[in-house]
Amino acid sequence: MVQPKKHLGQHFLTDESVVQKIVESLSTSPSTQVIEIGPGTGALSKYLLKKELKNLWLCEVDRESVDYLIDELGVPDYQLLQKSFLRLELSDLSSEPISIIGNFPYNISSQILFRVFDQRDQVPELVGTFQKEVGLRVAANPGSKTYGILSVLLQAFYNVEYLNDIDRGAFFPPPNVVSGVIRMKRNSVKDLGCDTKNFVLTVKTAFNQRRKTLNNALKSLNTEKRELPYGTLRAETLTVEQFVEMTKILFG
Repeated sequence: MVQPKKHLGQHFLTDESVVQKIVESLSTSPSTQVIEIGPGTGALSKYLLKKELKNLWLCEVDRESVDYLIDELGVPDYQLLQKSFLRLELSDLSSEPISIIGNFPYNISSQILFRVFDQRDQVPELVGTFQKEVGLRVAANPGSKTYGILSVLLQAFYNVEYLNDIDRGAFFPPPNVVSGVIRMKRNSVKDLGCDTKNFVLTVKTAFNQRRKTLNNALKSLNTEKRELPYGTLRAETLTVEQFVEMTKILFG
């Protein structure tokens, strides 16, 4: 049996009903390509392997897990990506869309989401488990205390749903936190109408001092001392569209 490794943030899913529900939450067809991040002992993988998929890759850095997937599930070498998803260029695998699923390692779950944002035009859908607080943050609405950088950036390009909680007992070893499943589906936005790098900079700068009004939080970007719309408000109250508007004014 594979031993879960704390430094890799591994908590293996053991509840079959939870596993099946996660897999069925991902839209698939015979033309779908999928990457599973952190397959571990193959809880999700064994169901994904039974589906008619154009391509399936399992992204795993733990050598013991890789050996298990080969020996116990019969996964061929060409389906195994023995590197971190954070260093993976999806365009190196395929020029076509690739959906993502996973029981994501908690220690890098936010970094995974930022990486998905970077490659958003190739990722039509993501379904996976996160710490509940991370999942709720991604799905949060403006005005919520959990609404933040990830909420705005991902919701600019994805429709995000928080699907359900997962009890600690569904994992081995049980994590110290409640987990949750989210689903993100790419929306129709191709171009925000402003430079995306400037949009990211505006959002990050605004939330880095979230207790301040936007007039104060964005002072370092507002070198021309422009009149900012919503300047008396705080970052957590603005919609994606309002952040786009702010970006256009700051950067012209």
